[in-house]
Amino acid sequence: MIQTIEAIIDETGKVQLLENIRLKEARRALVTILEAEPSAKVSETALLSEQSLAEDWMKPEEDEAWSHLQSVR
Repeated sequence: MIQTIEAIIDETGKVQLLENIRLKEARRALVTILEAEPSAKVSETALLSEQSLAEDWMKPEEDEAWSHLQSVR
């Protein structure tokens, strides 16, 4: 079973798990280094794709296809 465990890595590379875990045997692990603080910025990919996607989204046939989901006014 794959588990995700939060940890802190100090400047020297020492890893400290933030919770205790028990394993029956040694296991491999992947480490993902996160930003110090979560970023609330918009994804660059989303910004770069917006214009090309808008070309399809703004077509009359798209409005027609999704019209059944719009609330009655």
